[in-house]
Amino acid sequence: MKINAAVLREVGKPQPYADSQPLRIEPITLDPPGPGEVLLRIRAAGLCHSDLSVINGDRPRPVPMVLGHEAAGEVVELGAGVDDLAPGDHVVLIFVPSCGHCDPCAEGRPALCEPGNAANGRGELLSGARRLRADAVPVNHHIGVSAFADHAVVSRRSLVKVDKDLPFEQAALFGCAVLTGVGAAVNTAGVRPGQSVAVVGLGGVGYAALLGALAAGATRVVAVDLLPEKLAFARGLGATDAFLASDADCIEQVKQATGGGVDICLEMAGSVPALDLAYRITRRGGTTVTAGLAHPSKSVAIQQVSLVAEERTLKGSYIGSCIPTRDIPRLVSLFRAGKLPVDRLLSETLPLERINEAFDRLAAGKTIRQVVMF
Repeated sequence: MKINAAVLREVGKPQPYADSQPLRIEPITLDPPGPGEVLLRIRAAGLCHSDLSVINGDRPRPVPMVLGHEAAGEVVELGAGVDDLAPGDHVVLIFVPSCGHCDPCAEGRPALCEPGNAANGRGELLSGARRLRADAVPVNHHIGVSAFADHAVVSRRSLVKVDKDLPFEQAALFGCAVLTGVGAAVNTAGVRPGQSVAVVGLGGVGYAALLGALAAGATRVVAVDLLPEKLAFARGLGATDAFLASDADCIEQVKQATGGGVDICLEMAGSVPALDLAYRITRRGGTTVTAGLAHPSKSVAIQQVSLVAEERTLKGSYIGSCIPTRDIPRLVSLFRAGKLPVDRLLSETLPLERINEAFDRLAAGKTIRQVVMF
């Protein structure tokens, strides 16, 4: 079938993207679903820094590629062997398909699925196939999803079914921002009631982490960012303290306010300076968690003696260390109960044709979560 999709053919085009147009809306061919795959009508797709990092070259991926990974859609057609979904079902897409058989999957860590991550790196679906073509030339899938298109074929293992009364623009956020941010706080860091938590880097994922810390019972929640308006919004969500990362004495300000540092710090900016700051505002015996994806060439230097003598913990978090089939229904339940107001993270909705200018806003930090509606 013919679909309209936002195709990235060249990495590293200059800003403003509204002028350079790295994403071109093109008609391309989408092949039918193979065994274990599902054809979806994409209904909503969020714009995330992980998409931006492919556009600007920070996350190398094969091109041409249809981007988009945070999405919700409606089942249209089932491939052979898929018998637990039906046409018309609503689903949230997950950007690492889990095979269910490798060691990480067997250990309950599907975010680390080895075949899933390998297929993502190659621009393939979990089956090893590519279902996208332009003039008979294969087009790569973006981490098993490719949601910046009106339709997509994905692995059944990239989908979690959700209730039909959950609006698509809200459902999409659970596929990345909410799963990654809340999961980093609750699963990876294990925030407990009464603890102090800081979030460094306030994008969609950072704000979700802040909401996750509050929902888990943190009584002191510190927001740190470069932009004053983001700190103001964080206070509106429930942050008890807010500090500008650009202040020369930001680290000392946080330490003085929290009695030596926070129990847990969540770094969501994806930069070495942000992770360094996050580590330094974590108290002795505390835990620093990073979910930010910096360029592969970047490294961070940690004072080894502090890691040992202060019994520090530094952890990575991918997809919030979540089990999506378990955690998405739980997070949706918290949202419905009013304990996780993720709808407040939705900045605006827009058509696919405005996607390049929307990435300009995202790159400038002028928005939280923009969602393309189909």
